[in-house]
Amino acid sequence: MYQVNQTASRSGPGNKEKLVGQKAPLKLKHIWAIRVRLELAGRARELALFNLAIDSKLRSCDLLKLRVRDVCHGDRIAPRAIILQQKTNSKAVTAR
Repeated sequence: MYQVNQTASRSGPGNKEKLVGQKAPLKLKHIWAIRVRLELAGRARELALFNLAIDSKLRSCDLLKLRVRDVCHGDRIAPRAIILQQKTNSKAVTAR
């Protein structure tokens, strides 16, 4: 007939000893430390994404979908961009 795996129900939750919930925000000194390390390593793309993430509070999935044409018009950088967030389907406005 049908057997139930008894060991899975006795082991407890999978996150028993892990921190759950919202993480604490980065402190200003940590933000600047990350910026300096990225700049010294010459990682311009990662530095730009990090700065945009901090300034716009967008999720990484939304940031990685951005294209140059989303924030530029010809040779000029747009002062604002409207981005439709994937998870919430709400609009986020980024400004430089």
